[in-house]
Amino acid sequence: MPVIVLDAGHGGKDIGAEGNDLIEKKLTLQFVLKVEKYLNTKGNMSIHLTRRKDVFVPLENRSQIANRLNSNLFVSFHHNAGGGTGFESYIYPGLKNTTTGEIQKQMHKDIMTFLKVRDRGRKEEDFAVLRQTKMPAILLENLFLDSVMDAELLKKAIFVDELSQTIADSIAKIAVNL
Repeated sequence: MPVIVLDAGHGGKDIGAEGNDLIEKKLTLQFVLKVEKYLNTKGNMSIHLTRRKDVFVPLENRSQIANRLNSNLFVSFHHNAGGGTGFESYIYPGLKNTTTGEIQKQMHKDIMTFLKVRDRGRKEEDFAVLRQTKMPAILLENLFLDSVMDAELLKKAIFVDELSQTIADSIAKIAVNL
């Protein structure tokens, strides 16, 4: 049975990005809890979270949780800021032609098919949670909090539910081959 770790970025004293009355640490937790709920209805996966409430979890602890569980997949949830718009995903540099790269390609495609927003691309970055995990790991930047257009979507409960379902469906599809 595949072990999946869902990581709600930021938390506690680390609020992450903010904009248009949205706070990243709250939104990432909301998404992770919904994705967990949807995945649990699918069965055949063991789902774990790096946090279940608004607490600060150091970056190294997040990857340690996944490593200790011998996780098959680590998905870190984030929201962007900085004047842009759209969706982007990240993996650790140099892994484009590996299982991690294939997972990123599939998840990115699945999410973009639903979102129909600006595709900022599949990217590589030396983020701690991607570097320190010993399994395929992907970081999702689900829209920009400081973009009025993106924020309006993120404020709609139905949109959050549907995006959470899309991400859960993508993870479930990928988990079959883990």
